[in-house]
Amino acid sequence: MKRSLSFRRRAYGAVMMFLMRLAVVIVCALAASLVAYVLWRGVPNITWELLSTKRSYANGTIGILPDILSTVYVVAASLAIVLPLGVGAAIYLNEYARSRRLVAVIEYAAETLSGIPSIIYGLVGMLFFCQFLNMKTSLLAGSLTLVIMNLPTVIRTTQESLRTVPAGLREGAFALGADKWRVIRTVVLPGSVPGIVAGCILSVGRILGESAALLFTAGFAHELYGFFEGMGSAGATLTVALYVYAKEEGEFGVAFAIAAILMALTLAVNFSAEAAGRALRKRSGQ
Repeated sequence: MKRSLSFRRRAYGAVMMFLMRLAVVIVCALAASLVAYVLWRGVPNITWELLSTKRSYANGTIGILPDILSTVYVVAASLAIVLPLGVGAAIYLNEYARSRRLVAVIEYAAETLSGIPSIIYGLVGMLFFCQFLNMKTSLLAGSLTLVIMNLPTVIRTTQESLRTVPAGLREGAFALGADKWRVIRTVVLPGSVPGIVAGCILSVGRILGESAALLFTAGFAHELYGFFEGMGSAGATLTVALYVYAKEEGEFGVAFAIAAILMALTLAVNFSAEAAGRALRKRSGQ
């Protein structure tokens, strides 16, 4: 009886291990095949003319330089707003807030916001920023919409990072006579930098991949502007340009080229996040 039970357990464990390894292989194969297919279709269509010019209907040339600049503008503007707000809110919730009920309510609201579909953010951003605040369709309205979308991510990652700082460090700083803000500034924040950087890079990845919200708020113009002029004007980011070229104009070669660029940027962002986190953890450990 015992031998039979032991055999069944071993057989069950072997079957489950096989199924888990099979699931890992399937997931890795799907991811690798998707990346390889996009790069195979997109890389041959990437040319210097495509990257360095703008769309011209007169001579029929297609360039995505305005879309690249619009993407850079949106990322820069969104991070400039969401990082101070998110990190400041996380510091208050973790270090200053005395009401645990208030903290629980805000954390629940942040979790709820993070699960809302992006197209709903786009609709709300269009009604509030574009129409109510009269920003019209512009990169600034799109950036502010992305700020609301990414705020829960920055808050949660910063909170988790702040909680990893040992309480003994805080108590030692207080014992030396430091006030609350000095402890946060000199002890807590330096120890939580890896988490803050990770939240920042995750936000960059989400901004790069967002299209639905920007279609409602930023528009899809392919015009070349400077930063300040561009923030007040309509513009298409790379993801929006991909949608327009593939869905509206049937330029699938250009669409795959943009997809390959976005894929490379996403991989670079993920690898940068891993490398930065490893370096910061190593530095803090030393």
